[in-house]
Amino acid sequence: MAHVVTQPCCNDAACVSVCPVNCIHPAPHEPGYGTAEMLYIDPVSCIDCGACVEVCPVSAIVADIDLTDETAPYEEINAAFYSNGNSEDANVVRAQTKKVDSDEKLRPLKVAIVGSGPAACYTAEELLLRRDLAVEVNMFEQLPTPWGLVRYGVAPDHQGTKAVAELFQRTAGRRGMEMFLNVTVGKHVTHEELLESHDAVVYAIGASGSRRLDIPGEELPGSHSATEFVAWYNGHPDFADSVFDLSADRAVVIGNGNVALDVARLLVSEPQALAKTDMATHAVDRLAGSNIKEVVVMGRRGPAQAAYTTPELLALSQSSSFDVHVDMDESELDAYSRAATEGNDPIATVKLGILRKLASSVPSPGKKRIVLRYLASPLEVLGDDHVEGLRIAHNELVSTQDGRSQVRPTGVEEDIECGLVLRSIGYRGVPTGPLPIEPVSGTIANHGGRVTSESGACLTGVYVAGWIKRGPTGVIGTNKKCAKDTVEKIIEDHRAGRLKAPVRAPENLRQLISERQPDYLNFAGAKSIDAHERSLGRERGAPRIKLIDLNEMLRVAERPNV
Repeated sequence: MAHVVTQPCCNDAACVSVCPVNCIHPAPHEPGYGTAEMLYIDPVSCIDCGACVEVCPVSAIVADIDLTDETAPYEEINAAFYSNGNSEDANVVRAQTKKVDSDEKLRPLKVAIVGSGPAACYTAEELLLRRDLAVEVNMFEQLPTPWGLVRYGVAPDHQGTKAVAELFQRTAGRRGMEMFLNVTVGKHVTHEELLESHDAVVYAIGASGSRRLDIPGEELPGSHSATEFVAWYNGHPDFADSVFDLSADRAVVIGNGNVALDVARLLVSEPQALAKTDMATHAVDRLAGSNIKEVVVMGRRGPAQAAYTTPELLALSQSSSFDVHVDMDESELDAYSRAATEGNDPIATVKLGILRKLASSVPSPGKKRIVLRYLASPLEVLGDDHVEGLRIAHNELVSTQDGRSQVRPTGVEEDIECGLVLRSIGYRGVPTGPLPIEPVSGTIANHGGRVTSESGACLTGVYVAGWIKRGPTGVIGTNKKCAKDTVEKIIEDHRAGRLKAPVRAPENLRQLISERQPDYLNFAGAKSIDAHERSLGRERGAPRIKLIDLNEMLRVAERPNV
């Protein structure tokens, strides 16, 4: 599949800079750009990443499979630009591709996908856009609302990131796609019944569990996982009634990844700003009455090893609603900067440059603040019947014989007074049906996406994609390649005759689900909820006001059985 530029093209060229394979021309620096009627995508080089779609200000770029009768000629127009020598003038780096012919001997493929987040949607997209065979996809989600991490994980003040849901909506509306929302696999339909109804079952259920510290006091009231806090402020129905003690002046976030920065930022953000996001109303109200004035974000390693990304750190440093303090003097940061430069680590060098500016900044009296602290490990959550503090160990970095750096306690301990502790030290998968979670990796055991048994043998027709496959790494778009790799395994097994044909008719599956879960929803129901939330949001000047109560969602939704 390739993308196509159509008539609305305004030659803005924002698409040119984001294309990873240089397939959009003429670019602003190339001859002919100033007189070009429009820009053109090379169908041979396009890798279907969709990056250009996101940045086009006039929505002129569409996938070739989505062209209408009116826009279909643009497929030829785009290709023609590269067939008359323009590609040589434009220095196009053409990808090596081959024509894929439809295999008429291969029976249609029917796939169940468990989950509706990024990995699930990318998997569905990869399957539905196959041109070499017919594919039908059934997607199963235990909540009435789809999109998983995009809805319930991405910070509410990151609306640009949430915009990827528009691509997923397009996938959900494709021919051959059916959604079963408010349906729990293992309760309303079993793993075995899915296999009876499909050639393959793909688990793309993410990693919703959180890793533990395993230190004394971790179970005290006021000590929580950041996962729970994120789900609470994002309006996840299972966490809407969670209670967080915001009465103390200080909170501590253990971990220094992007999620740690997210929760710290939202704890000290202005309530008026939060009300303009899609943060759950109950969270906006609670945070408006918060007494927290300082959030310490603590990592056990040094600043050069921090897991948060440069854009997240930069955005944090540019906020005007709170101060950011670095608990390390400039001379120490200079030493880390020299080491990063000598080690040819440009990303770490940029991060350290931002931290140096923060370290030299003058704090504003009376302003809330975030403190970035390094080389500290939690030893014990302090308190009798609730969190009163956190005992930490000071660390140092030492070099090993093979040149790597290793954390070593210095022997110095310190108590930090606080009333809330949030651990943000990683995610892990939660068991679903008969497929166990690996104790160390927190994933479902698999070989390249094919789920394996305890003996290591591949289970026929069972696959994984996304975090439950590879662990909680990468960003939302990283799941696209992960999904593509899994789909290739499915197609390979299908061609080799290793998949068992469904024995249950599609209408039998729908009837079974209707009987066990009369309140199941399809994509039309999800769109009803989406439209209602957006309508409520317009009254508040927000993108949406999320529905939290399941009964209210069902009342609003259009339902197949009603």
